[in-house]
Amino acid sequence: MPTERVAAVQQNLERLLDEARPAGRRLAPDAPIAEGSTLTASRAVALFEDQLLSRAIDVEARRLKAHGTSFYTISSAGHEQNAVLGTLLRTTDPCFLHYRSGALMMARARRGRETGIDVDPVLDTMLSICAAADEPIARGRHKVWGSRALWVPPQTSTIASHLPKAVGAAFALGRARRMGIAQPLPTDSIVACTFGDASANHASALTGISAARYGSRRGNPMPILFVCEDNGLGISVETPRRWIRDTFSSFPHLRYFEARGSLDRVWSVIEEAVDTCRSLRMPVFLRLKTVRLWGHAGSDIETAYRSREDIRKGEDADPLLDNARLLIRSGAATPDELRELADAVRERVRTAGEEAETRRHLETVPEIVETMAPYDEAAVQADAARIPDPERRREFWNGDLPEQVTTPIKRTLAAHLSAALADEMLARPEILVFGEDVARKGGVYYVTAGLQKRFGMTRVIDTHLDETSILGLAQGAGLLGLLPVPEIQYLAYVHNAVDQLRGEASSLAFFSDGQFQNPMVVRIASWAYQKGFGGHFHNDNSIGGLRDIPGLVLATPSRGNDAVKMLRGCMALARACGRVVAFLEPIALYHEKDLHEDGDGGWLTDYPEPGEILLPGEVGVHGEGDVLLVTYANGVRMSLQAARRLREEHGIETRVLDLRWLNPLPFEALDREAARASAVVVVDEARATGGGIADAVVAHLAERGFGRPLASVRAVDSFIPLGPAANRVLVQTEDIVDAVQKVVAGR
Repeated sequence: MPTERVAAVQQNLERLLDEARPAGRRLAPDAPIAEGSTLTASRAVALFEDQLLSRAIDVEARRLKAHGTSFYTISSAGHEQNAVLGTLLRTTDPCFLHYRSGALMMARARRGRETGIDVDPVLDTMLSICAAADEPIARGRHKVWGSRALWVPPQTSTIASHLPKAVGAAFALGRARRMGIAQPLPTDSIVACTFGDASANHASALTGISAARYGSRRGNPMPILFVCEDNGLGISVETPRRWIRDTFSSFPHLRYFEARGSLDRVWSVIEEAVDTCRSLRMPVFLRLKTVRLWGHAGSDIETAYRSREDIRKGEDADPLLDNARLLIRSGAATPDELRELADAVRERVRTAGEEAETRRHLETVPEIVETMAPYDEAAVQADAARIPDPERRREFWNGDLPEQVTTPIKRTLAAHLSAALADEMLARPEILVFGEDVARKGGVYYVTAGLQKRFGMTRVIDTHLDETSILGLAQGAGLLGLLPVPEIQYLAYVHNAVDQLRGEASSLAFFSDGQFQNPMVVRIASWAYQKGFGGHFHNDNSIGGLRDIPGLVLATPSRGNDAVKMLRGCMALARACGRVVAFLEPIALYHEKDLHEDGDGGWLTDYPEPGEILLPGEVGVHGEGDVLLVTYANGVRMSLQAARRLREEHGIETRVLDLRWLNPLPFEALDREAARASAVVVVDEARATGGGIADAVVAHLAERGFGRPLASVRAVDSFIPLGPAANRVLVQTEDIVDAVQKVVAGR
C-alpha cells in the first residue's frame, strides 16, 4: 500500500482541523450530540478518541513493518464506526470479531475500564502485531483481537468460519440455564459476530445465519447480532450495490437494520439493533456501511484493480472526517481540542509501538505448542471419578445395572455405548447430546435410543441437517461451560465441515494461550465393512483430514468394553483439559456378536464397572506370538481372525496390538511391543495414501532402527463401491494372512 495514500488520509484530517471554526456554543458533556439522540457529547468525543487510536495503530503497524519488527498490516481504516458497537455492547456480551475491529476493541476496553477491567488495548494490539511472547491473549502465536477479561475469544478464521460457533454460543446462553449449569454471563447477554460483505457470501456464513433463523423458528432463544461491515470490496472483487440489503433484509426470523451516515445516526440504529436482539432474544442482522482505506492488507496494491478516482472517493468518505465535523459543528469539541487529542493519541501509539518491537518472540518448540494439546493425567483421573450416584443410578436402570445384567451377560458395542452415554449423562449434568436424528429416532444405529425420553428435550436435541452447524453448536456450548457430545452420522459427512474442527475448535486453546476452551467429544459413525448398506458415503475409510489436525484427540474402539472405558476417558479428558475429541465408532462392529463362527458370541463383552477408564496411550494386546499385528477398529477383529488361521493352518503365532488412539499415536506402547517382536505387520483399514496410520508407524519403527521385517496391509486408493465389490478394495482377513506369511518367509 503506497505510503503517499496513508499520508493523504492523515493530511485530510489535519487540513479539516486547520480550516474548521469552533461552533458558536459549547455543548455540555452530558447533552445529546443531536436532537433525540442518546449519544452524549462526552461519549461522542470518547468514541472519536477510540477511532483515532485504531487509525494510529494501523499507521504504526506499517512503520514497524518497514522496520521488519511487525508482521501484520490488515488495517481497520475506514471501519472505525464499529467503535459504536464496542460502546453499546456490554463486556459480558461475547464478541466474535473479524480483523477490521480495531476501533471496536478500543471502545470495548474503555467500557471495561468503566467496570473495573484493566486492559490496555493499544499496547496489547502492538504486542500482537509484533508477535511478542508476552502479548496477553495469543502470546505471539498470531495477530488476533481477543481478551479473556473482555469476553472476546480470538478468531483466526478462514472466511466466515467463526459464524457457526457464534450461533452455537447464542444458543448455549439459554440452554445452559435450562440445564441448571452455572453461567459466568448475565441472563440477558447477547452474542455479537462481525464479518465483511464478501464473507457474507461464504457457505459458513450462510450456514450460521440459517442455523440461527432455524433455531429461532423452532422456538429457541437465539440472541445473536450479525454485523456485516460492508465496504463494498472482497480484496479486488466488488460487491454489487444493495447486495447485502437485498439478500438479508427479507429473511424471516431475522430482524434487519442498516447503519450509515453520521455518528449520531449510526449510534441510533446500532442502539436499536442491540436492544432488539437483547429484548426479543432473536437473530438480528446489522449492515454497517463502511469504506476500505489503504487496500486489503499491507501487500495489496489496490491501484492494480481500482482507479485513483475511486480510491480518492473512498478517502473523502473517511468516517473520521465526518465525525470530526459533527463534533465541531455540535459544539462537543473545538478543532484545537481534537488536534491535541489526535497528537496525544499518535504519541501514545508510537510509544507502545517502540515498546512492543523490543519484546522477545516465542523461541522454543515447547513454549509454542504448550497450549495446543494440554494434558494433565491427574486432573483427568480425578474428573473420571465423577461416577453417578449409586442410588440414583440403580433407580435409573430399574435395578438392572448394565454391569450386572445376566440375560444376556454380554452385549454388543452399540448397546454398551448407549449405556455408557446414559451413565455419563447421569454423572455429568453439563452434557448436551445433539445431532441429526439422535433424539426421537435415537440415531441411525440406535446408539442414542431412549436418551431423550430419559433426560428430556433440554439435554438431547435433534438438529437440522448440517454438520457445520452441529460442530458450531458444539463449540459455542463448550465455550459457555457445557460438555457437548455431538453426533456426526457418517465419517464421510464430517469432511463437509472439517474446518470447524481444524481451523476453529482445535485452534482456540492454542491461539488464546489456553484462556478459552471449547471441550467436546464428537461421536462419528465411522469406517467401512458395513454390509447391506453402503457405498462411499456410508462406508468411508478416510481419516487424513482428521489426523492432520494438531491437538485433536482421535479415538477409535473395536470392542464394546473398550468403547465404554474409552468414552469415559474422553469425557474426562475434554472436561478436565478442555480437549477436542473425535470418537470414531466402527459402524460394522456396532451390532456384531461373533468373532470366528456364527453364534460363537466372541465379539460380545461385559459392561465395565463405573470408574474404569482408558486414556490416550493405553493400548490393547491380544495373544503372545512374536509376529506383531498393529491395527485398530475393524482391523482388530480381522487380525484376530487371521491370527487363528495362521496358528492352525501355518503354525505361526501372532500378537495383536489394538492402538485404540490414532492421534496421538501410542508410540511408547508400540515401541514396547515391537521390541519383543520378530516382525511387524501394520493392518491399516484406511486407504494406502489416504492418511491412515501405516505411514507413521512404519516410519517411526524404521527411524528407530527396528531392523526386522516390516510390512503393511492397506486398503486400495479408491472410493468404496456398493455391494460385494467393496471387498476388492478393502483390507480382508486373507490379506493379513498372506502378509504375515511373506514376512515370516523373508525374515
